[in-house]
Amino acid sequence: MKIDNKTAITTFILLGFGNAPELQILLFLVFIIIYSVTMAGNIIIIVLVIMDHHLHIPMYFFLGNLSCLETFYSSTILPRMLASFLTGDKTISVGGCLFQFFCFGTLVIAECYLLASMSYDRYLAICKPLQYATLMSGRLCFLISAVSWVYGITVMILIVSLMSQLKYCGPPEIDHFFCDLTPVLDLSCSDTTLVALVTFTACIIDSVPSFLLILLSYICIIASILRIPSSDGRKKAFSTCSSHLMVVSIFYGSLIFVYLLPQKEAVSEVDKIFSVFYTVLTPLINPLIYSLRNKEVKKAFKRMLNKCGISK
Repeated sequence: MKIDNKTAITTFILLGFGNAPELQILLFLVFIIIYSVTMAGNIIIIVLVIMDHHLHIPMYFFLGNLSCLETFYSSTILPRMLASFLTGDKTISVGGCLFQFFCFGTLVIAECYLLASMSYDRYLAICKPLQYATLMSGRLCFLISAVSWVYGITVMILIVSLMSQLKYCGPPEIDHFFCDLTPVLDLSCSDTTLVALVTFTACIIDSVPSFLLILLSYICIIASILRIPSSDGRKKAFSTCSSHLMVVSIFYGSLIFVYLLPQKEAVSEVDKIFSVFYTVLTPLINPLIYSLRNKEVKKAFKRMLNKCGISK
């Protein structure tokens, strides 16, 4: 059906990964496995952090928060994508699209600050071990996590409220697998200057301080590790933050490629693939990295299995 470019629309079409029938079932199987493993891995970490008293320290408090965030993160995008693979229905209402973007944006903002908090925690543990218990109290951990979530929600309420006042015109096709900012604004026939300005300002306030805190923390951490005389001591100190460094590299690397590099039509498919990294694969990889590389998490998992009578 042809839609006049100036006619207001109430429904978008998420083009996703194309319409080839033979690909839809294959993509469904791939993403349902990813979603299942992601949910199971993150929920296990949340349960371990809550139930095992050995993990009741700031490092694992933040890890539990990260896993909680990743659980919501995956559930914001993947269920809708899986339904479209099965039914072929790629439509989403304007309201539903804005709500998906609201959830997605809130979680991205919260994750930026949460990753920065985790790097600061590692900095205190390695560079100021004698003051660690005093500086990183349980009250401060809770306050940092709460502020991360509240700030993300507040910023996204402002942005989405501005987007909801825009008029959207045809053709209503979004060449993406979820409702991201730029593809949605491209369909607006209203003036988007204010939305773009507010979003840009929020991104600067959100990403630059958190990224600088992570960078400065690891500069201090690496300098402190290099001063440790024994190789075993250096290896042990670095192992406590290597998992977090891997997660930060994947998350920020994907964001920088998609949002900060110059946009070209020719690389739109590449952008879509990199978007899969931070929206789908990062929530999958995080619990795997932390569980496989962290001895305390593995010990806690074995203790949980023993309590359940599954392992001896």
